Amino acid sequence: MTLRDLEIGQSCIVEHVGGEGALRQHFLDMGIIPGTRVTLVKYAPMGDPMELRIHGYELTLRLADAEQIEARPITPADTEPQPHAQHAGAAENLPHPRYGESAPRSVVNKPRRNDAKPLPDDATLTYALVGNQNCGKTTLFNQLTGSNQHVGNFPGVTVDRKDGAIRGYPNAVITDLPGIYSFSPYTSEDLVSRDFVLNEHPLGIINIVDATNIERNLYLTLQCLEMGIPTVIALNMMDELVGNGGSVDINRMELMLGVPVVPISAVTGEGVEEVVRHAIHIAKHHETPEQPAIDLPGDTDDALRHCHKAVTHIIAARAHAANLPLRFAASKLIEGDQLLADQLKLSDDERQAVSHLIHQLEQECGLDASAAIADARYQLIFHICDNCVVKPHESKERLASEKIDRILTGKWTAIPCFIAIMAVIFVLTFNVIGAWLQEQLDGLIGMATNAVSGMLIEADVSEALRSLVIDGIFAGVGSVLSFMPIILVMFLFLSLLEDSGYLARVAFFMDKPLRKIGLSGRSIVPMLVGFGCTVPAVMSTRTLPSDRDRRMTILLTPFMSCTAKLPIYAFFVAAFFPKQGGLVMTGLYLLGILLGIVVALIYNRTIFTGDPTPLVIELPNYRIPSPKNTGQLMWEKAKDFLQKAFSVILIATIVVWFLSHFDPGLNLLSDEQAEESLLSMIAGALSPILSPVGLADWRIGTSLISGFMAKESVVAVMEQLFGPMGGVAAVFTTLQAATMLVFALLYTPCVAAMAAIRQELGGSWALRVAVGMFGIAWVVALVVRLVGLALGMA
Repeated sequence: MTLRDLEIGQSCIVEHVGGEGALRQHFLDMGIIPGTRVTLVKYAPMGDPMELRIHGYELTLRLADAEQIEARPITPADTEPQPHAQHAGAAENLPHPRYGESAPRSVVNKPRRNDAKPLPDDATLTYALVGNQNCGKTTLFNQLTGSNQHVGNFPGVTVDRKDGAIRGYPNAVITDLPGIYSFSPYTSEDLVSRDFVLNEHPLGIINIVDATNIERNLYLTLQCLEMGIPTVIALNMMDELVGNGGSVDINRMELMLGVPVVPISAVTGEGVEEVVRHAIHIAKHHETPEQPAIDLPGDTDDALRHCHKAVTHIIAARAHAANLPLRFAASKLIEGDQLLADQLKLSDDERQAVSHLIHQLEQECGLDASAAIADARYQLIFHICDNCVVKPHESKERLASEKIDRILTGKWTAIPCFIAIMAVIFVLTFNVIGAWLQEQLDGLIGMATNAVSGMLIEADVSEALRSLVIDGIFAGVGSVLSFMPIILVMFLFLSLLEDSGYLARVAFFMDKPLRKIGLSGRSIVPMLVGFGCTVPAVMSTRTLPSDRDRRMTILLTPFMSCTAKLPIYAFFVAAFFPKQGGLVMTGLYLLGILLGIVVALIYNRTIFTGDPTPLVIELPNYRIPSPKNTGQLMWEKAKDFLQKAFSVILIATIVVWFLSHFDPGLNLLSDEQAEESLLSMIAGALSPILSPVGLADWRIGTSLISGFMAKESVVAVMEQLFGPMGGVAAVFTTLQAATMLVFALLYTPCVAAMAAIRQELGGSWALRVAVGMFGIAWVVALVVRLVGLALGMA
């Protein structure tokens, strides 16, 4: 049987993990190893993927992937896993460190090693903050750095990089690496985290571990220790563990792991200062981890130990030359990590010798090498937990999550609940909170504009310069700045959904329909946000782990009709289709979605060939979001948008102002002379292109160009050039109105959206989007016009 054959509630024992490459390695890293007990919790509402319980946590797996994992039914000989009990031994007599205790724990265990010459007090200490997803890493980073943060990108990718100075220690700089489960090259986050540690050589690692799920978290910890970098373990969520009747023998865990272990609560800040003191000490004195010297019974461990020792001997000189940690390099080479093998630059003889050793290992232990490595790590983790951890009762958080999931991920309630939640968010963002804040900001910008205009008039500034400042910078940039409340409020709600654990559930039950167009379930939220505003939709794709999915989602967001286009729809519907308004508006939205699906299918077979990222994700317990983290995220997004996109917006604003206010002789024009402007000439040059779709009038082209600044301005410019609605109705035919609606739905996104796309994908992709969307709008508008003419529409 395979995992796909399980019935809900049924358990089995994994016998063989199939598949190949990075995905198979990811299965192993997540704890799906031979001998593991797996229970099927439920299927997604549409039947795929499935939710499994393994090692005390929930994991999602697609049916096609589950089919590659062979298993056997539970037999009477398979006993239920027992809760870890505190090991009887010497450590029982040691004082048990209290949660948040401030005394240095290593003093209890053993004296500090002072054999290395400490770094000078003014030396810059660099740290990597490493941890699984959903373990409280962002909360700890905010506790460590406060407002001393800088957000950027890792080189060559759009993965966020956050750096900050540790509070009270200006020479101690910490980098918050993406949440990962392993240093295996599965996602771009895995790669950038590993490359940072291997190539930038931080002086210390702060490894945050979720105390409520130690088994899964310690897998990454063991890989950190293999890197030989001074490490301190921050055992987070201890308050939750203790509150549910669990405990950890910190002293014994320190002895077994060979590094300081500090119990903390990142939310309240308890124990964080102690983590900092340990981190400063181990980095200054270069106290590298001691290799866990634990003899585990069994042929697999002996065979692996001999293989690892032999491989270490073969690659020692190569690892030193490549500046790679020897123990880590040997482990990854045995796993079959091709990227690391290329870094080592092994000779043919060395490769052959390593291959022979791996083959011998697989024969002796009956497992392939990568499974043998994963099995050995988990056996060590189980041994540590058996000796150090008293597992809690069924946690209150887990029980509450199960009750909530019966509704939010139920077969018949998941989709309706999701639609209702997103509808509430949209109403609050675009009609209530965001709209009110936008109105207030517009009022402030108007006051500032009037004040500056008065100052310029009093200073007798030239009319051209005054027009540039008022009609160009203030009017153009002000219209884009009005997006900021919308962005902030939208990211407020997205942050709440993500921190609460709900977004992982959305990816779980929306995966199947999106997979049909080449995306994973994670892409649904950015695409839905696109119906509100393309800018936050593009920015929110940073939560997607796959670069392929991220790019493809960004390219599809312009097809989701944003609210800025509503004034255009409302204007033409009121003038030409008053009795069919609801039908026309619905048709426009559906047309955008349908074209997005068609384009996605084309992308999936051309530019973005291959399958979407496998949905192997953890479903964390629901938790109350941290207000501090939410506020920090909103500030980061606002600052990021203003810093990186504002320059593009400012330049575009000035260019459009110049074109609309000067004639070819560079004479400043009044509003009544708009027909003589450079912009009207460019719009006139567009007339031959727009003529086949029935939009040849230069005034239409001018309006569409102004819509590049902000879609809402299309109607304002039209009314200025054509007169009120009656003037437009007198010039446009019903068929022209229909083609105009379709063209406005699809043509090039506004400058703010283009700036966001350029920020995420680069200038060449932004140019392709601008030209491509214009071309799609032209083709679809032409089809509408031809169909209309065939039907005899005027």
